[in-house]
Amino acid sequence: MEHSAHSLDRHFNLPHIREVDNARPLHWIKLGWEDLREHAFASIAYGIFFAVLGYLIMSFAAPRPYLITASISGFFLIGPLAAAGLYEISRRGANGQAADLRASLRGILDSRESLLSIGVFLAIVMLGWERISAVLFALLFPGEIAELSGFMRTVLLSGEHLGFVAAYVMVGAVFAAIVFIATVVAVPMLMDRDTDMVTAMMTSVRAASTNPVAMLVWAALIVALITIGFATMMIGMVILLPLLGHASWHAYRDLVE
Repeated sequence: MEHSAHSLDRHFNLPHIREVDNARPLHWIKLGWEDLREHAFASIAYGIFFAVLGYLIMSFAAPRPYLITASISGFFLIGPLAAAGLYEISRRGANGQAADLRASLRGILDSRESLLSIGVFLAIVMLGWERISAVLFALLFPGEIAELSGFMRTVLLSGEHLGFVAAYVMVGAVFAAIVFIATVVAVPMLMDRDTDMVTAMMTSVRAASTNPVAMLVWAALIVALITIGFATMMIGMVILLPLLGHASWHAYRDLVE
């Protein structure tokens, strides 16, 4: 890991990354909850917006099983960008500035060029995952499934397609890991500092390589909370997405000096 950090130093002017305790992500969740309570209206407004948007996407994709699985995975891929307004709320609150909904939207506009660049990267990853998802279904799944309940019953619960499920999960995990490592602190850093996308993403890579176990714990918490959100038919997302957004800001502030 040390050799990797020195290699990054030769090519990028990166900020110092702190080493944190492996249980530190639990503290980020606690701080995120405090931000959510302090800025409840603006935070929950974002939560409602993305929960409704997610529900509409899921409803559209429900008759197409490969699309619905790609949509669920897509939440993990585009989440870092979607939470930009929540990062701004936490940033402004920490600086003693107005942190209402209008101010957070203004912060997004002020950072639009940087956010657009990382948005293009995430869109390419998302498009690639959707195409690979379709290919995996075409190559490894022999039957036809008309709707989501049939997919759950026939593929996930029957135990007859373990090879397909394993391949699908493994490929999806690779995409998710790439996005997580490249963006874990990148978008909050773009909102907070005058820097470019590549430097922000390389800072994320360094943060992940410096704190591998803490990052695994953080990733597991994100997956668990997002899964709960889906299990509640997106209702839980109204609270869980803002919670994760605020907590991600505190992760950035804790990791990047």
